Amino acid sequence: MISDKAVVLTSKIGEGTIVHEFAVVRKQVIIGDNVVIHPHVVIEDGVVIGDNVEVFPGTYIGKIPKGAGALARAPRFEPFVKIGDNCCIGPNAIIFCGVIIGNNTLIGDGVSIREQCRVGSYSIVGRYATINYNTQIGNRTKIMDLTHITGNSHIGDDVFVSVCVGTTNDNAIGSLKVDKDSIVGPYIDDGAAIGAGASLLPGTRIGKGAVVGAGAVVTKDVPPYAVVMGIPARVVRFLNQRGE
Repeated sequence: MISDKAVVLTSKIGEGTIVHEFAVVRKQVIIGDNVVIHPHVVIEDGVVIGDNVEVFPGTYIGKIPKGAGALARAPRFEPFVKIGDNCCIGPNAIIFCGVIIGNNTLIGDGVSIREQCRVGSYSIVGRYATINYNTQIGNRTKIMDLTHITGNSHIGDDVFVSVCVGTTNDNAIGSLKVDKDSIVGPYIDDGAAIGAGASLLPGTRIGKGAVVGAGAVVTKDVPPYAVVMGIPARVVRFLNQRGE
């Protein structure tokens, strides 16, 4: 069912799909079966949405990044977005061009996902979290509310990142000319957990199964299965591979 108050220019819409009033769907969009597009959603050309997806009001999918002459780097992107089956995209989320989201993933209210990002299957990006450019997020990973994942980061499978975590990718704090080889965010390996309010500095690696305590400031690599706490973060003990 397509509302007569929606602007739908594509004919590639699956069976059982509902497009509510005041939604805008461009011509080069493909939408699967049993999808629900709520009011005031904008879906730009090049977007492919799988089956059984629900997109809540105010969401913008396929936004083209604009530097406006203020960015230190030129945005790079491809004009597509792919959203897998059984996903839920919360109200007022913004998904830029060049993003791929796996199956059964929840994107929370107000989330922003920049260009060149990948989010795996069965993952969660919590409310008002921000995922910056060229970031990889694995499967079954949870990124909680109000967390910022900086550009050029990597987050593995089965990772838990708690609320209000900050990550950075520039040790010069923006004062020097951008060098793409030095602008690198943290690498969080599979099964790691990051406590609330922790800060991960540029280029740091959090090893497999490691735990970063709440409020810690990570300035150097964390070994696998280590528990680190404090400012700066220091190893306080090690876990076994069962997390005990």
